[in-house]
Amino acid sequence: MAGNLRSAAVLGVLLAVGLIVGGSFIRQAAEVWQQSSRSVTVRGLAEREMPADLVLWPFNYSASADTLGELERILSRDEQTIRDFLIQRGFDAEHVSVTPPRITDQFSNLYGGQRPDERYRGEATLLLRSPDVAGVKAAMPEVTALVRQGVLLSPNYEYRTEYLFTGLDAIKPEMIAAATADARRAAQQFAEDSGSRVGQIRQATQGYFSIEDLDSYTPDVKRVRVVTTVDYALED
Repeated sequence: MAGNLRSAAVLGVLLAVGLIVGGSFIRQAAEVWQQSSRSVTVRGLAEREMPADLVLWPFNYSASADTLGELERILSRDEQTIRDFLIQRGFDAEHVSVTPPRITDQFSNLYGGQRPDERYRGEATLLLRSPDVAGVKAAMPEVTALVRQGVLLSPNYEYRTEYLFTGLDAIKPEMIAAATADARRAAQQFAEDSGSRVGQIRQATQGYFSIEDLDSYTPDVKRVRVVTTVDYALED
């Protein structure tokens, strides 16, 4: 009988100790879980305005003639006239390329009996691909000189001048650092408002870089933009 009482007492003590230890462990685990779950996710933005460093300047021109031989002669003459125009303004001949002409037999597409004056129509595009953006902007107002020399230019939206920025790799590291710093400032403000402090980065995601025209009137200046998303731990 006495032995049973002693065994029960020992078991009771062990259970009490287990509850105390277990309760302490549970409280510690809850504190760790609560601490690990405290975080803030913020976004950081970095923007720069960069001048375009490459320009694509197309010259779409067309001609009509009664024979294919005459059409080829006119198109070749117009191509050389445009090349001379560009070379005279300091552009490198190696930066000039031309597409094969697109020939149409206009007699094969007659509607309502309306017959054009010339049977054949040809269209080609000469492209200047140059890093001299300032030179292109200066030469653009002088394109009327080509018209005076008989070149029939056919500009449209498909053949529009494009300004590009190709130096993204050189500014990527600084822009990512700036976006991350902007995100940390936002996290610090949040932490101050909540009575906490910013801890380590738990996770970070870099967004895509975007390059757009500054506005519709300034296509030769680009707005480069990147957004980063950063998850910071918060500490007491």
